[in-house]
Amino acid sequence: MYFKTISYNHRNNEITILDQTILPEKKSYMKLKTVEDVYRAMKNMNLRGAPLIGVAAAYGVVLAARSGNPKAAIKAANYLKSARPTAVNLAWAIERMKKKIGDTKTLFKELLKEAQSIEAEDKSACDKMGKFGATLIKNNSNIMVHCNAGALATSGIGTALGILYTAKRQGKRFIVYANETRPLLQGSRLTTWELTANGIETYTICDNMAATYMPDIDLVLVGADRIACNGDTANKIGTKGLAIIAQCYRKPFYVAAPISTFDLNMKSGGNIPIEFRCEDEVRQFNKKGIVAKRAKICNPAFDVTPASMISAIITERGIIKQPFKKNITKVLLNDK
Repeated sequence: MYFKTISYNHRNNEITILDQTILPEKKSYMKLKTVEDVYRAMKNMNLRGAPLIGVAAAYGVVLAARSGNPKAAIKAANYLKSARPTAVNLAWAIERMKKKIGDTKTLFKELLKEAQSIEAEDKSACDKMGKFGATLIKNNSNIMVHCNAGALATSGIGTALGILYTAKRQGKRFIVYANETRPLLQGSRLTTWELTANGIETYTICDNMAATYMPDIDLVLVGADRIACNGDTANKIGTKGLAIIAQCYRKPFYVAAPISTFDLNMKSGGNIPIEFRCEDEVRQFNKKGIVAKRAKICNPAFDVTPASMISAIITERGIIKQPFKKNITKVLLNDK
């Protein structure tokens, strides 16, 4: 990758992130020096993507731990956990960090070690997912993707897009159709920036063009923010509609996500909390009003795709196939 999404500076006790709100116009990095900085960066989408949010939150707790105060670390952890409710990776990473909060003398050392482990595991998971998922990519395929599930969403090569990078390294040729992903345009701004820079032929289409192009698509590949134990999957808004279209045309619909994205406490997708974001994301475009002032706005950031519409789920432990309820539990309970 020609960029790094996140890094922690031990000497200055600060986090550096790639600011994703101004891509693709400019590649710029920003410093996060406080827990509040990390919270705002997650909330304002300066950094995004379920796995990356988890890594960033872990390092956010490290910032607070430098003082050696366990209570401050716990307070920071709980605060950061509230930033984004849908992506379970955030809560997963925070709970791991909280379990390491103990003696004052070793507090910073232990939390830094755990945050580094979370980052390393994320990178490894991306590489493994890439290898498993690449087996599903045939030469000369047309592939449709939604939102951004690439290196920008992780600390590694990405989940769904990591599969494409791996397939390309294997010599496979394919074309990608990236949905723009309104209202924040993660597909057109971020995914196309990644893919084209890595030499992958990419077309951007508006979200409402998906049905037009679906007959010529060989498979759909998306990421995930939370997966219930029955396989219902929460992902960026528009994913469910894409799955419905793919099912209509009998096209394979694959989800790529690390084990940390699964939530065995969630029996079905109907219980997954959905984040609603501010009206201005829909009401404005390039800071100009595009909606009548008296009109009301709906802006859910995620939707839930029923498990019945998903062909398989690609993880770092292998490809999970139907029946999901049985096979997800089997894979997650296997620690190796």
